[in-house]
Amino acid sequence: MDQKIIYGGQAVIEGVMIRGMHIVSVAVRNPKGTISTHTVPINSWFNSFIRKIPFVRGILVMAETLAIGMRALTYSANVAAGEDEEFGKGSIAVMMILSLAFAIGFFFLLPVFASKGFESLVDSNLLANIVEGLIRLILFLLYVIVIGRTEDIRRVFMYHGAEHMAVHAYENGEKLTTESVSKYPTAHPRCGTAFLLVVMLVAIIVFAFIPRDPLWWLITSRIILIPAIAAASYEAIRLSGIYSTNPLLKLISVPGLVLQRLTTREPDPDQIEVAIVAMQEAISHDEMQVSARQNSS
Repeated sequence: MDQKIIYGGQAVIEGVMIRGMHIVSVAVRNPKGTISTHTVPINSWFNSFIRKIPFVRGILVMAETLAIGMRALTYSANVAAGEDEEFGKGSIAVMMILSLAFAIGFFFLLPVFASKGFESLVDSNLLANIVEGLIRLILFLLYVIVIGRTEDIRRVFMYHGAEHMAVHAYENGEKLTTESVSKYPTAHPRCGTAFLLVVMLVAIIVFAFIPRDPLWWLITSRIILIPAIAAASYEAIRLSGIYSTNPLLKLISVPGLVLQRLTTREPDPDQIEVAIVAMQEAISHDEMQVSARQNSS
């Protein structure tokens, strides 16, 4: 199969999710010690012509990541807990809304109010906005550090590392075995964590020039500009991946790679095995899709 297919994914509870061309595969280590797998078809909307439109595609990818990621997380939580119950679309939608509300409130609005006290000290909208951005960045880093100290999230970070290693092995044409995958690094330039960090950095630049008065506008601007900032961040990361030899664009990936020292851990062989199963499942489905198209033509 064509090696140009780009695979990516995320860690879930006791498992790994990999996005293929048409499906998402999830592999989870269940309480019995075996690996449970699950595939979810990707809505054709996420693979439509919109995905080729600059900046708009960044918003589409963000929406897709939230929707698919939440479904994968709920599935993995059920398997890891030994439960068969499945959440409906309504429940998943509610969880997505609550997650978004927390993220916007904690990472975007809290820094706004925390920085208000600096306005009288610095007497400059530009400086106050930069202080706000630095508070936002510090909150994000502290959040990652704190949750990374819990046992459950530490294991998620290990699966995160396993996911990256499996993707590296595939991209280098390696046979997917525990031995071959284990020699690759846990950091990957296309990591979603890198995207979040770039969002924080781009937000500092964009918000620096936004007026801080009145208060309702200060709050509203932080919310309505999130999609635009996410879109610009996606394009920046995409460019750094396409022109990876360009020294200037290569710098864009550096902060994300450094951050992954916090969000990934070295996995054990069992976790690498789970990542391999998820990757193989995605590849297998893509091969069947390609074969079916060739046979019908």
